Amino acid sequence: MNISKEEVLHVAKLARLKFTDDEAEALAKDMESIIGFANKLNELDTEGVVPTAHAIPMSNAFREDVVKPSFDRDAMLQNAPSKEDGGYTVPKVVE
Repeated sequence: MNISKEEVLHVAKLARLKFTDDEAEALAKDMESIIGFANKLNELDTEGVVPTAHAIPMSNAFREDVVKPSFDRDAMLQNAPSKEDGGYTVPKVVE
């Protein structure tokens, strides 16, 4: 599968990333290599192989949510440069 520099730059724009033309070309080559490897995996004979989600057996250990004593909110916020409604306020990072 061929991935063009323009496709990389388009996806980067959607993700709000900026790459130089050289970086975009290098990423296009890397992505082609990764997709090529994934296509090779698709060619493997997996007949009789049981699908798995984890390489080792795993199980979730669920517990009840229990409210426990924690830090004093006012003490935690006393050195905050900016706070509002009992929480920290931070600069906007996503438009």
